[in-house]
Amino acid sequence: MAPDPSVAPLMSTHVSVVTDGTSRVFTWEEGARIEVRDLGGEIVIEANAAGLKTLAGHLLRLARDGTPDGAHLHLEECNGLEEGSVGLVLERCDDE
Repeated sequence: MAPDPSVAPLMSTHVSVVTDGTSRVFTWEEGARIEVRDLGGEIVIEANAAGLKTLAGHLLRLARDGTPDGAHLHLEECNGLEEGSVGLVLERCDDE
């Protein structure tokens, strides 16, 4: 489940994604700033308050009842993350 990479959430942005015939809307808070860094043993997600609310919203949407196992959202520097960030995939996995 990857939104169109040409959509850059600079202000309040909504991205609709369809998986298994179900539409999900992912929203970026106005002014959201999210940076993901790989420090070679740990990943750092640094975000302002709007960015943290944005990530929380994305995770809650993936956690909703009816969301299929394997549903995921790709975030990259051209799609929701600050320049220089490493990619981040948020994925639902109900398998133990």
